Amino acid sequence: MVHAFVMVDVAAGTAERVVDAVRVLEHVAEAHVVAGDHDVIAEVDAPDVQGVLALASDVRSLDGVTDTRTYVAMD
Repeated sequence: MVHAFVMVDVAAGTAERVVDAVRVLEHVAEAHVVAGDHDVIAEVDAPDVQGVLALASDVRSLDGVTDTRTYVAMD
């Protein structure tokens, strides 16, 4: 199992719609609108790195998403 976090930047006014769309994607354990450098953070549990990469690609394809950064947990 690969545990990761996907930080998502979104266009103004789209955070709630994006987080709702992210929450229903396969392998997303949790997703939240946050204050700070990013707009949405998704916690991911995938069977392998390819699953994480596929999820990140799915997030990037959502309307309103302007950028993503993915961090894989090392512990």
